[in-house]
Amino acid sequence: MPSFDHPTETVFTWAAPPLKFGLGALAEIGEDLQAHGVRHPLILTDPGVAASGVPDRVAHAVKTAGLDVDIFDRVAVEPTDASIEEAVAFARSGPWDGYIAVGGGSAMDTAKAVNLLTTQPGTLMDYIAPPIGGGKVPEQPVRPLIAVPTTSGTGSEATTICVVDLLSLRLKAGVSHPRLRPALAVVDPLTTLTVPPAVTAASGMDVLTHAAESYTALSFDARPAFPDAKARAAFCGANPVSDVWCEKAMELVGTHLRRAVMNGNDLSARYGMAYASAVTGMGFGNAGTHIPHANAYPIAGAVENYQAEGYPPMPMVPHGQAVASTAMAAFRFTFPSNPQRHLRAAELIGGRPVDPDEGAEALPRVLRELQRDIDMPTGVSAFGFTEDDLDTLVSGTLKQSRQLSVTPRPLTAQAAARIFRESLSNW
Repeated sequence: MPSFDHPTETVFTWAAPPLKFGLGALAEIGEDLQAHGVRHPLILTDPGVAASGVPDRVAHAVKTAGLDVDIFDRVAVEPTDASIEEAVAFARSGPWDGYIAVGGGSAMDTAKAVNLLTTQPGTLMDYIAPPIGGGKVPEQPVRPLIAVPTTSGTGSEATTICVVDLLSLRLKAGVSHPRLRPALAVVDPLTTLTVPPAVTAASGMDVLTHAAESYTALSFDARPAFPDAKARAAFCGANPVSDVWCEKAMELVGTHLRRAVMNGNDLSARYGMAYASAVTGMGFGNAGTHIPHANAYPIAGAVENYQAEGYPPMPMVPHGQAVASTAMAAFRFTFPSNPQRHLRAAELIGGRPVDPDEGAEALPRVLRELQRDIDMPTGVSAFGFTEDDLDTLVSGTLKQSRQLSVTPRPLTAQAAARIFRESLSNW
């Protein structure tokens, strides 16, 4: 076959797991496991979700199908390398031939790491993306993983990504490979009815920034060509298929998030947000995220005393709060790379046309209005950071090679510092 040399990419990849979506979908999970050849799954969840009763409902549905099932309920909220090691050690001790992640991104990311490290040689750091980790590629098959999200946020049920807080480095980092993508996503909006308002707000902002970042990311055909198909990155950049899902997700969040936060029993709003989270995963899980997510990892890794409402009593910045805190300044910075996309994003989220003369302020304005309405933190200073912390935050951001590879405008240390400085207080 003739070779085709071109300085930039001409091919993009797009993939997503099968999706089972709807009210009561959870009741069918036993049959879903049987279809994947699983006879003895392990449920991975965290104590808070376990207390909600959802994992027990999953276990009941599994047992009703005639399968054996066990529950590991010690997943950490915002998983760390230490908590991952504990979960992996437990998973290695039993006969489980498949996994069910029940919870938010923490449960799903932990389950992905467990699936990786119980089927592949090496340690977690071997697989973390460089320059932080070794960037090792998993080569062995993994076990079937079914993801059951109980929040409308991370979209992890549809992605190849596992994010971990590396305690010794005070930094978050990720592993990304197609083998980590769940075999099936089971999304039942009924599981989200008990999520507290602050958690609903943070999770919803994670959905929104996923979609907006992917929609404004560097286009796949503007990236340098990869040497071969195996080297092609999981985050390929904005592409025509991901664009469809990202546009839909921004419209859904703009329509439903305020209502879901203000009345958690609004089933229509919960349904819309669950749908938004699932389709955003199909978009950003292929296109990739950029500056707000790159900023979020050092914010979460370096926090010392911040206590988030609705979350366990521990120093942590919920991921949705972290990404939202710098989104306004980040999109102001990336606006020149594609003004039309930024204006279109503002229209989709705001639900009405924007004045083109508003320019770089249109999308930040719409985000600020939404965040104020749902009582999000005012900015990075709300987490305890000051000007004195900018060097630490910038340094951590510049190590996030996965996000920076699809940033639509090159991010220098000076530009990153300006974004953090502007984000200390957004209103």
